[in-house]
Amino acid sequence: MLELIWIILIGAVVGVLAKFLMPGSEPGGFFVTALLGMGGAVVATLLGRVIGLYGPNQGAGFIASIVGAIIVLFAYRRLRKPPA
Repeated sequence: MLELIWIILIGAVVGVLAKFLMPGSEPGGFFVTALLGMGGAVVATLLGRVIGLYGPNQGAGFIASIVGAIIVLFAYRRLRKPPA
C-alpha cells in the first residue's frame, strides 16, 4: 500500500516536471498532467520490473519516472491530436 502511495506522489511531481520538459502545447490542465505523470511513474515501475531493474517491492526512481511520464505524455498528445 505504501508503494502505491509513493508511486502516486512521485508521479504527481514528475507530471508537472514532464510538462515543462516536453516542447509544444499541453493538452489538458494541471490535473490531467499530474494524472499522466502518475501513469508514467507506474509505467516506469512496471517496465523496470520487467527488465530486472527493480525488485517486487521497489518503485521507479525519480529520473525513470520522468522518462515514463514523458513517454505517456507523448502518447497522450498523439492520441489527442485532432485529425487533419
